[in-house]
Amino acid sequence: MAEPVTLEARGSDFARLARKINDAGLLNRRPVYYAVRLSLVLAAYAGCWALFWWVGDSWLQVLVAVPLAVIFAQIGFLAHDLGHRQVFRTRRPSDVVGLLIGNLGVGLGWGWWNTKHNRHHANPNHEDHDPDVSPAVIVWSTEQAARSQGLPRFVARWQAFLFFPLLTLEAWHLHIASFRALADPTTKRRPVEGALLVAHFALYLGAIFAVLSPGKALVFLLVHQGLFGVYLGSTFAPNHKGMPILTKDDKLDFLRKQVLTSRNVRGGLFTDVLLGQLNYQIEHHLFPNMPAPNLRHAQPIVQQYCEEIGVSYLETGLIDSYGQALRHLHEVGAALRT
Repeated sequence: MAEPVTLEARGSDFARLARKINDAGLLNRRPVYYAVRLSLVLAAYAGCWALFWWVGDSWLQVLVAVPLAVIFAQIGFLAHDLGHRQVFRTRRPSDVVGLLIGNLGVGLGWGWWNTKHNRHHANPNHEDHDPDVSPAVIVWSTEQAARSQGLPRFVARWQAFLFFPLLTLEAWHLHIASFRALADPTTKRRPVEGALLVAHFALYLGAIFAVLSPGKALVFLLVHQGLFGVYLGSTFAPNHKGMPILTKDDKLDFLRKQVLTSRNVRGGLFTDVLLGQLNYQIEHHLFPNMPAPNLRHAQPIVQQYCEEIGVSYLETGLIDSYGQALRHLHEVGAALRT
C-alpha cells in the first residue's frame, strides 16, 4: 500500500506546489462523495446481475455483458482510489473494502495489483523500474524492440494495429497474474486473497453456467471479459503511452519525473466518469492520495505552476491521446519492419 504524499520536500519545486495544493484544501478527504459513488456502483453491479438472471438463457445476454463490463471497470477505478488511500486515511478500512470489491467483486488481486501499481508511481515510464512498460507482448521503446525475441518481436512490427485487439485479453491476464501472485511468499494475506479470488470465480462462473447453456455461457464470458479488458486498457493507455521513456541515465526530480511522463486528457463530466478521473493523470501522479473529485480543481493550479517554472505540461483530447500513443507504438516497431 502506498504511503500518502506528505508536504515534506521532494525537491524545492514540488514543495512549493504542495503548499499551494494544501492551502487550497485539495488533500482533504471527501467521505460523502465516496459514499455516494460506492453506493451507486454497487447498486449498478447488483442491478446488472439481477438483469442477467431475469433475461435467462437467451442470446440477449450478450447485451447484458456490455454494462456489466463497464461496472466491473468502475469497481476497478474505486479499488484504485482505495489503494492510494484517497477514500480512507488509514490502511485497514482501505484493505478491507479493497479486498471485497477487488478480489471478491471483480476477481483482481488487491495485494498484487497495489504492489505493481505503486512501483509504477515511483518510477513512471522508466524501462528498468516501471512494470507497466516492461516488454512483454508489447514493447515500448526502440531499445526494447531491438532486444525483443519470439512473440514480442513478431508483434512489435505491427503493434499499433494490434494494440486494441490485444486488450481483449487484458482482463484474463490480470486474473491469471492475481492467482500467480499467490505463489509468491512475499504476498501479504495470501489465504484471504486466495479465498476471495476463488469465491469470486466460483460465484461468477457458477451463475453464468447455471443460467446459460454452455455455448451461450462461453460467448458471454468472451464478450464480458473482452470488453472489461478493452475498457480498462483504454482508460490507462492515454495517460503515459507515447510519453518519454526514462532510463538509468535520466536524472529528474520528483516533480519533473511525474509531469514529463504523464499526459492529461481534457473533457467534461462525461470524460471524468468514463476515465475514472484518471484523465487528470499529471495531478494524480503528483498527489496520488488526493481524492479523485479534487483533481479537476488542482489541475489549473498545477498547470499554471508548471508554466511558471518552465516544465512542459501536456493536455490533449481523448482521440488525440490515443493517436499519440499508437503513433509511438508504430514508430517503435519501424526498425523491425524494415
